[in-house]
Amino acid sequence: MAFPRFDPRQQQRGYQIRVNHRIRVPEVRVIAADGSMLGVLQTHEALRMALEQGLDLVEVNPKAEPPVCKILDFGKYKYEEKKKQAQARRNQAVVQIKEVKLRPKTDDHDIAFKVNAARRFLEAGHKVKFTVRFRGREITHPEKAHEQLDVILKQLEDIANIETRPMMEARAMSVIVAPKPAIMQRVAQQRAALEKARQLAEKEGRALPPEPSSAELPEDEDDEDDDDDEADGDEGSGTESN
Repeated sequence: MAFPRFDPRQQQRGYQIRVNHRIRVPEVRVIAADGSMLGVLQTHEALRMALEQGLDLVEVNPKAEPPVCKILDFGKYKYEEKKKQAQARRNQAVVQIKEVKLRPKTDDHDIAFKVNAARRFLEAGHKVKFTVRFRGREITHPEKAHEQLDVILKQLEDIANIETRPMMEARAMSVIVAPKPAIMQRVAQQRAALEKARQLAEKEGRALPPEPSSAELPEDEDDEDDDDDEADGDEGSGTESN
């Protein structure tokens, strides 16, 4: 028994805008090229009017009864739609969660460095997740992690709201903070200004301004040493127990 060949393009195809002879309904509601309403016409009559003007008959609302079509330049219409979609993507506020990792033994200097990095993330409109990771017997003293997170949250309370309270996740304690509404409003204004500058640069043929970016926080440099310390500590405790 022969099976039909699989065509992957059939799954990739979404809604296709119907144009000219692809519009198969008997009548449509027509909008003229100047935006005026022409009313309900026979489809072949609407198509004839569009072709006489050197334009296309484009279905703009297929769910209406009857479907709504507009007389326009379809090539120009597709170009404008792509520009609108690109602009919408650039204007979309993409909120990321930046993770800042700590250890119960992280000293005050390193905590201050990580707080400053978190402040940069928040001011860029991102959420921040602080994670205190426990190793070995450190997990028997969760109050140390609570103290660290309390200090951090106190230093960021001017620009951040607590989204989730400190909670245990396996061998780690974490908390998530989010930028305050005033910060998000400022980020939105900066994005709008950047988009305006991009449009002006594109119009004048100049190089487009770069997208804003926030620096990533480097990984803890003492992770490998911590592993060695933990291994040594486990061996030592084992020797003492014998």
